[in-house]
Amino acid sequence: MQRIMPAIEQLPYALYRAEQVRRLDQIAIQVQGIPSTELMQRAGAACYRQLRKRWPACRHITVLCGVGNNGGDGFVVATHARRDGLQVQLIQLGDINRMSATSSLMRDAYSRAGGHFSENLEIDAQADIIVDALLGTGMDRPVEGYWSKLIDEANKHPAAVVAVDIPSGLHADKGIALGNAIQADMSVSFIGLKQGMFTGDGRALSGEIRFDALSVPASVYAAEILSARRIEWARFAAQLSRRPDNSHKGDFGHVLAVGGAPGMSGAIRLCAEAALRAGAGMVSVATHTEHAACLNAGRPELMVQGVRQADEMDDLLRAASVIVIGPGLGLSDWGESLLNKVLASNLPLVVDADGLNLLGSRQVVQHPHCVLTPHPGEAARLLGCDVEAVQEDRFAAATELQRRYAGVVVLKGAGTLVALPGSKPPAVCSQGNPGMATAGMGDVLA
Repeated sequence: MQRIMPAIEQLPYALYRAEQVRRLDQIAIQVQGIPSTELMQRAGAACYRQLRKRWPACRHITVLCGVGNNGGDGFVVATHARRDGLQVQLIQLGDINRMSATSSLMRDAYSRAGGHFSENLEIDAQADIIVDALLGTGMDRPVEGYWSKLIDEANKHPAAVVAVDIPSGLHADKGIALGNAIQADMSVSFIGLKQGMFTGDGRALSGEIRFDALSVPASVYAAEILSARRIEWARFAAQLSRRPDNSHKGDFGHVLAVGGAPGMSGAIRLCAEAALRAGAGMVSVATHTEHAACLNAGRPELMVQGVRQADEMDDLLRAASVIVIGPGLGLSDWGESLLNKVLASNLPLVVDADGLNLLGSRQVVQHPHCVLTPHPGEAARLLGCDVEAVQEDRFAAATELQRRYAGVVVLKGAGTLVALPGSKPPAVCSQGNPGMATAGMGDVLA
């Protein structure tokens, strides 16, 4: 089957760490009196329901089960499929003597329904759906051995892959692949959405994400403060008020874009033009004198001023209502002097690109009205670590950047994170796409 593009379907905004979801699960069992067997049956039924909704013509499924509760959900899926008359191949890995009591009950129910267990670890060539119920959210070490081999086989198979709760091998909290991970076409998550599915490798591995609360009462969620929250355009678009018919350019702010060292005029031009297209009333550009005269060719709305030294920006700063600095700024003394001048102002400020690189080479400077917009490489320089360390735990990196530099931090990438001042949970952008991976996109985003 053709793999589908990742999508979001009417999901909650609250995100949780795996440990939090386990606690919610226990509260539902111990306080609300919902038997663990009932929750597992609901989870398996919800996954099977979403599977049939997305692929109603499927006739032959292969279910991959581990020995944890994730595997128990898989047995329920397999049981429903058999009752519907589908051909079912079930492959189980792990020591069945270590299965939880609830998962063992679901395994026994599958056997009583006439289900069989595959004697080898080869996925049937006829399978049109593969159900991943191998590892679940508890995995926190690299996937190895037969587990990794079976994941490889599932990823290479032409069948669509459905992950139960979370793709096996994906860290539920950090959003990184643990050596090897399932590439799902759809993930059906339960009780609480796991934050790692929405950033880093999680964006690429989870596919289309669907959610079922398993009829857990809303009161259960009061026991946990969400660890992060999703943000998406549809939610915020409604908050943008219509512009009055009698408005004028002075009502919509004056952006000052600072940057464009010799040879890098395109970056600040892209940034400034994006400000115009986003609706700024006026946009001024402070850039190097070498190309100032031609920077607004083709975009005469931009008010461009060549700047040889930082003091020549005084009039521009007085007129501005917000500043963006960094695109094409360079790392020379010229660029650093402009950054120092801007940081000394009290205006709302966005720092991007070389502005961030210059910050990373100096003592920490905190600006309370500042938004930093690093990609992982820039974040690594700001934190004094390597890119791998940033990507290994994007939530921790964004939080530490905010602690050091104050203001707001926007850690770009798949599943952009927004770290906010105070004790507010970070936000995760559910949108964006691989088409944004192109030169100049960061300048436009700034």
